Amino acid sequence: MHERAGQVALPEDLIDVDAVVSAYYDRTPDPDEVSQQVVFGTSGHRGSSLDTAFNEAHIVAITQAILEYRRAQGTDGPLYLGRDTHALSEPATRTALEVLAAAGVDVRIDARDSYTPTPAVSHSILRHNGAGSAEGVRTHGPGLADGIVVTPSHNPPRDGGFKYNPPHGGPADSDATGAIARRANELLRSGVGAIARVPYERAVSSETVHKHDFLLTYVDDLDSVLDLDAIRSAGIRIGADPLGGASVDYWAAIADRHSLDLTVVNPVVDPRWAFMTLDWDGKIRMDCSSPSAMASLVHTMRADGAAAPYDIATGNDADADRHGIVTPDAGLMNPNHYLAVAIAYLYAHRDGWGPSTGVGKTLVSSALIDRVVGGLGRALMEVPVGFKWFVPGLLDGSVGFGGEESAGASFLRRDGSVWTTDKDGILLALLASEIQAVTGRSPSQLHDEQVAEFGESWYARVDAAATREEKAKLGALAPEAVSATELAGQPITDRLVAAPGNGAAIGGLKVTTADAWFAARPSGTEDVYKIYAESFVSAEHLTQVQQAAKDVVGQALAD
Repeated sequence: MHERAGQVALPEDLIDVDAVVSAYYDRTPDPDEVSQQVVFGTSGHRGSSLDTAFNEAHIVAITQAILEYRRAQGTDGPLYLGRDTHALSEPATRTALEVLAAAGVDVRIDARDSYTPTPAVSHSILRHNGAGSAEGVRTHGPGLADGIVVTPSHNPPRDGGFKYNPPHGGPADSDATGAIARRANELLRSGVGAIARVPYERAVSSETVHKHDFLLTYVDDLDSVLDLDAIRSAGIRIGADPLGGASVDYWAAIADRHSLDLTVVNPVVDPRWAFMTLDWDGKIRMDCSSPSAMASLVHTMRADGAAAPYDIATGNDADADRHGIVTPDAGLMNPNHYLAVAIAYLYAHRDGWGPSTGVGKTLVSSALIDRVVGGLGRALMEVPVGFKWFVPGLLDGSVGFGGEESAGASFLRRDGSVWTTDKDGILLALLASEIQAVTGRSPSQLHDEQVAEFGESWYARVDAAATREEKAKLGALAPEAVSATELAGQPITDRLVAAPGNGAAIGGLKVTTADAWFAARPSGTEDVYKIYAESFVSAEHLTQVQQAAKDVVGQALAD
């Protein structure tokens, strides 16, 4: 923990916006320098212009690579283009539009020339491609829409991000991002000067660029997925904090159009995020699942023992694909705890979902979810890290809810059809108010009831040092590489290198016992591997599990 974690940022913590934007245009990446190449993680390419990792040449190359990819796939419908509030998002959006317009692509940009949450882009793609129609969503063939969201999500203010959503509306899979990244790096090497562009003012006024009302398309459709009448009738007082992100205008519109008692706690948009409290490591990071980053909102709910101003308070990250839930009785909820509560509530209150509709979770999410789903008698689909794995199930309705331990989730409409296939932090934040309205209890109180039924657990993630060679070996381990038979005093029940829900490689290792588990995955950006662990015994036992995990992984890497 940084000594100022949870405290409001000081002037020396803030970026120089002009310097960040100038570096975007002035610095040219070296295509032979690994740190300056295009690399797509689970949510697109991210980096800082100050590190020559997110610059104009990158965006020209990536946009051209996306153009070539969508043509190869036969995708020739409109491309929905959105951006968040990071300083680099606007210049990158302008660059992308210059390339797209030169290629004659039908581009849909925000009607208000404003910010666009990731879930709103996914929602608009799916609406164009048939969501809610009798035929359902089409994902292949001519006339289909896709999209680009310019966002590094919850990353610090100095960063930029750029991600592609194909016609299925969700994050592009590894085949797509791999092809796009390879082609983008080829274009960087050959020189992006040969790629066609038109000046921004001509691009934005060209006949192939059209205004699209992302906000109203999304906000007006919310009653198809949530019981807003219940929230309104119960008079739930909602405090929504956009954390300076793209959801700011959406929350105001939701309050107005659906007549909810909803206050936008902080409507300020500042690319420096000067109002933020520092995250655990002393950085400004819009992580709505972090107690340090959410300290101001938590304080607002529990200040000096006074009555809480809201029944439910919520936070979103910069592109609103994550959620944070704050209740008067518990403060900021652990993301895993809220996911478990949301699952139990939804499957008891969505009559339009069929009896075979299952539940999706990432394999590093809490095993409390496993126990809750078992109690519901529903099928559990456990997948590797990455929301892309939930896309097929959300599209065909076989998965009603898909959630990640990092506070990202989405779920089906009330009639069982698809809502979004990307994470929707606005949706999950509003669900907390529906839960309060319908049950008369806060999500944190319902979590206490789950603990009484299924047991209390202790969950944490820690990092351990690893070389690049060790990380590569960890990502390719076989179950037989684990010779241990016990984990923290309990017999090992399973050793997994593939997800049981879909058989996909997890890029690491998961080891389970009756009352505990750990998963180890190599970091894509640092010389560490991540250890996720949970114990249903005690906090002390969790510590033992974490140490045993390091021993097990260390032995496997040494063999």
